[in-house]
Amino acid sequence: MTYTADRKKSNPWIAYRKPNPRARVRLFCFPYAGSSAVIFHDWVNHLPEEVDVCPVQLPGRGTRHHELPFTHLAPLILALGRFLKPYLDMPYIFFGHSMGALLSFELVRELRRQRVNEPLQLFVSGRGAPQLPDPNPHLSKLPNHEFIKELRRYKGTPEIVLRNKEMMAIFFPLLRADFAVCETYVYRPQPPLKCPVTAFGGFEDETVSTGNLMSWQAQTEAVFRHFLFPGDHFFIHENQQSLLQTLSQEMEPIIEELVS
Repeated sequence: MTYTADRKKSNPWIAYRKPNPRARVRLFCFPYAGSSAVIFHDWVNHLPEEVDVCPVQLPGRGTRHHELPFTHLAPLILALGRFLKPYLDMPYIFFGHSMGALLSFELVRELRRQRVNEPLQLFVSGRGAPQLPDPNPHLSKLPNHEFIKELRRYKGTPEIVLRNKEMMAIFFPLLRADFAVCETYVYRPQPPLKCPVTAFGGFEDETVSTGNLMSWQAQTEAVFRHFLFPGDHFFIHENQQSLLQTLSQEMEPIIEELVS
């Protein structure tokens, strides 16, 4: 199925989007492994009114729970490029957390290959730079007990879920698929992006060091900035208000230039 600009409302790859006639820029939000677009559902209430918030809904979760999730990055990026391209008819920005950071980065490179203009800004969160080795290359293949141990280390899955066999029977396949997407990724050197890159991290994130976060600087020839927030890998929930305030401040000059 091919989507055109006048069929945006029927596109399953975008969820929780509210009509915004005042929008001057679109913010595409890419979720972390095992999550869905619902984690961004209220962001529109905390960001400038000129921002059209577009939470990305991947197959296998939320309203698309009946679909099989992707297990390899390359075909997922191609699908994202195909189905999100109709939304790129106005200036846009990408935000991605953890797995979402990798998706957003590689999607920018794929769109560049297709000669689509780069985003005005790339926000990456909770993930080291893509040129660095994967610190957890085999998570998707771990036995259940070891898999649960790793999930506890990330601190993103409630203990009540980890102890519920029925819930985990549903949750495990999606998580394993998402981890496989990251593990099958092969970084290929390309020229740095022309758009600015801003990286976000958590002070107590044991999975992403500050150095690994700073290494994103090599991926842009434009301005690079980074911000650290109190919290672990999921600081985007623990300190959502501070994160959204910083996002708003980072987007202010972009919006000012668009409305001037």
